[in-house]
Formats: sequence, structure tokens, C-alpha cells
Amino acid sequence: MAADVIDYRLIGDDLQAVIVTLDPGEGVIAEAGAMMYMEEGIEMATTLDPLGAGGGLMSKLLGAGKRMLTGESFFITLFANQAHVRRDVAFSSPYPGKIQPIDLKDWGGTLIAQKDAFLCGARGIDVSIAFNRRIGAGFFGGEGFILQKLTGDGLAFLHASGTLHSIDLKPRETLRVDTGCLVAFQPSVDYNIEMVKGIKTALFGGEGLFFVRLTGPGRVILQTLPFSRLADRIIAASPRAGGARREEGGVLGMLGNVLDGDS
Repeated sequence: MAADVIDYRLIGDDLQAVIVTLDPGEGVIAEAGAMMYMEEGIEMATTLDPLGAGGGLMSKLLGAGKRMLTGESFFITLFANQAHVRRDVAFSSPYPGKIQPIDLKDWGGTLIAQKDAFLCGARGIDVSIAFNRRIGAGFFGGEGFILQKLTGDGLAFLHASGTLHSIDLKPRETLRVDTGCLVAFQPSVDYNIEMVKGIKTALFGGEGLFFVRLTGPGRVILQTLPFSRLADRIIAASPRAGGARREEGGVLGMLGNVLDGDS
């Protein structure tokens, strides 16, 4: 089915949200828990079949199970405008970063993304699973060989940590990327995992044992600060991990208490 044509606007800088304006009868799908607010007339429903393509129960359960493998919830939440006037529904990012609007028509109708990048999209977008064909990439790819595949002809919204940066690769042009910094790429881009050369570089270089090798042609989207990297730094700075003593009663102190499991 053709995706709904939706209007939107982004608000915020590093803690962004997207406000989607729906005409009567239009809808948007989103990951569970992403909704910020919705105006009167917007109806919310969970479904196993967001495309409304029909099929038996087992096929719907299979599709939902595949979504769970990509890090998404078992159900997709559908927000539809049942009013007779235009209404808004907003979705917020789960952690500091940027929301990137993607018109799938400009990406050839298909986009491969890391497994938790999808935030929301126009009704008619299909969110499914994409296995990497190389077993090495599967075991050592950081995000794993289970990726999201977004298919359709409408708008989808990705969220990633830090700032987003797009690069267009020419045919046979290669790019080596930290495994956590890759957000999305076109299917025409060849994706593989390579080990860092040299045992000293691999063990003491601070960049991990593996990186992603991307070979064009095609477009890729990178993020400047993977959330896992930020979380590692916060945990390493906590007193139980040997970090500096925090000031009791301060913001950092409260954050440390949460991370340490203190009440």
C-alpha cells in the first residue's frame, strides 16, 4: 500500500521531538513508548499488522517476532486521525541526539538501519528484519547481524545519539567506521566487519577489535556519539567502578545513585 503523506516539524536541539500533523483518515506508526502527546481525535491502537495486508494469525505472529529480534516491541502502535480536521501527534527521542527525517523515495524505497533506530513513520511503511549475509558481520558487528529494513514510499524518522552525518560513497569507494557509529545505509552499500590489524593496535588502540567497512555506491548515515559509548563513560566514572567521588546531593550525585542502584 502507498504510505500516507504526512506533514511534520521538529522541535528541540539535542532532546528533540517530531510533531506529525495528520489529515483526517491519515495515520502514523511508532515504536511503543515513543508518543509524547496527541490531540483530541487521534485514536491509538496496537496491531500485529500495521500495513493491513491481512494474512493468517501465524504469519502476523512471525512478522511480530521478527520485529522483536530487531529490538522493537512485539506490537506496532498505530495513531490515526479520526477527526474531521487536522490533528497533531508528537513523538520524542529516548535519549539525547538527533531525529533524522527520511523520505524513502529518495533512498530507492529501502533503507537498512541499526536495530533500534526507527522512531516513527507514515502508515504504509514496513519495518522488518534484515540479516547480514556475512557471518563475520553477524558475530562481530557490535549491533549484531540483525538490522532493521524500512521499506515503502513515505516518511520515516530515525533517532540516533549525538549529531548525524551523511556521506555519499562513490562506486568502490570505501569507508571504515566504528561499529557503534553506523546508523543507516542504502542496500547498494556493501557492509562487512573487519578486524583491526596488529595485536597491539587491537588491544591498546582504544577503538575496539573490529570496525565496519562500507563500500559504495550509496549513502550512509553516521552518529557522532553512540549511546553505548556514553553509558560506558558514565558507568566507569561511578564510585563503584573506581571513579571519582561524587558530591552528595548534586545532580551528578543523584545520577550516580541511580546507576549504582541506590535508593
